[in-house]
Amino acid sequence: MATTQQSIFASYDKDPKFYDEIFDEKGNVKKVYQTLFDLYSGHSSQDFAKLNDKAKASFFNQGITFQVYTDQEAKEKIFPFDLFPRIIDQKEWDTIERGVLQRSKALNHFIWDIYHDKKIIKQGIVPLDLITSSANYLHQMIGVDPPGGIYNHISGTDLIKHSDGKYYVLEDNIRCPSGVSYVICNRTALKRALFGVFNHYNAHTVTDYAQNLLEIMESVKPRGVDEPNCVVITPGVYNSAYYEHSYLAKSMGVELVEGRDLFVENDFVYMQTIKGPERVDVIYRRIDDAFLDPLEFRPDSALGVPGLFSAYKKGNVCLVNAPGTGFADDKAVYTYMPEIIKYYLGEEPILNNVHTYHCSRPDELKYVLENVDKLVIKPVDEAGGYGISIGNRLTQEEIEKVKKTIQASPRKYIAQPIMSLSVHATYIEESESFESRHVDLRTFCLQGADKDFVLKGGLTRVALKKGNLIVNSSQGGGSKDTWVLKK
Repeated sequence: MATTQQSIFASYDKDPKFYDEIFDEKGNVKKVYQTLFDLYSGHSSQDFAKLNDKAKASFFNQGITFQVYTDQEAKEKIFPFDLFPRIIDQKEWDTIERGVLQRSKALNHFIWDIYHDKKIIKQGIVPLDLITSSANYLHQMIGVDPPGGIYNHISGTDLIKHSDGKYYVLEDNIRCPSGVSYVICNRTALKRALFGVFNHYNAHTVTDYAQNLLEIMESVKPRGVDEPNCVVITPGVYNSAYYEHSYLAKSMGVELVEGRDLFVENDFVYMQTIKGPERVDVIYRRIDDAFLDPLEFRPDSALGVPGLFSAYKKGNVCLVNAPGTGFADDKAVYTYMPEIIKYYLGEEPILNNVHTYHCSRPDELKYVLENVDKLVIKPVDEAGGYGISIGNRLTQEEIEKVKKTIQASPRKYIAQPIMSLSVHATYIEESESFESRHVDLRTFCLQGADKDFVLKGGLTRVALKKGNLIVNSSQGGGSKDTWVLKK
């Protein structure tokens, strides 16, 4: 490891408590990373400072930003990007791909069953109150058959690699999973900054996502439509993920619209254009359920389209993802995923679940309250890392506050053991060197009426703060390019 001591990796701290993606247990660089490590080691700290600035400029020039919300204000930030890519070999990726597709298919069966026959409830596998008490369960969806029979067209599954070297699913995201545009832009930025590194590795492309998404959308067109007109609907420029909305619409070659651009007439949806009204058949919606239609949900919504849900129920338009999917990615439902997979698919789960405690169960609530310092406490319906409490980082006063919050509404919280997220070499501007930081992986799976697709890459999110386990960009995290190698 002499090279390490003379390079920008000199301050890299290899902690045996965590699974290191780059170094093995003896401190040697893993074979799959050796070429990349040698290439990067040849750069000085000054070289990398310049390359890092170049990557940031690439993101700035592309307008790759996101909003961070606080109690006082909303700030727009450039999405932090790390220059050292994560590498996943084909064998490891095959397991991931099969596992996330399995979960997505099982969740789709589950949602259909809950809004129709409820067999899984009648057979006592999943309790009814767990479903009906979810804020994201929509009674309006009972009996509704979505075009193509698909509810969760787009699924984002969050994975971590634990200290045992195995992948675990942290959560499923099937409402409006975000982040895929950053996957593609990370690849673009890395090519601009360090194009030569791609000559040494044969990685799958990630730029085929938009084309596959469009094909998935077209596959769930309403009956009687030959050439569907697809659009992306956004809450507007002030939404935290507006960049992604505009990027995907542009990449697919479809219109980006707001609610005010659409109207419903005779249960059909139309888009206003300078040439007159155009019928809309498939809508990739990036608006939450509650704001979709003021006639059906929140009457004060100015973001949705009056009459949209009625058109959807009649089968005259398809919404991607379907309304009412959110109960299935509720973190309290997550613990039943092994049973859900077995029930609908007759298969053993390919990917592991993290053991989860339901605070709504008296015995498990008692355990959680007695062991907050050893657990991660999560609200069941939040996203973006908001509301999470990591027990061993809390003061006694903060622990007591968390206990009171849980006791006030046990159904809203679950708890999990503090998992040891794997670490990866990450460029830190302050030290102008690479240091170990915790990472996770968000995968993107698409389901259509006649095809499935899993993006061979995904979003590797990195906790840029030393020792932090929360990787979300809204909590100060960044991301890496993720290479899935071809055989």
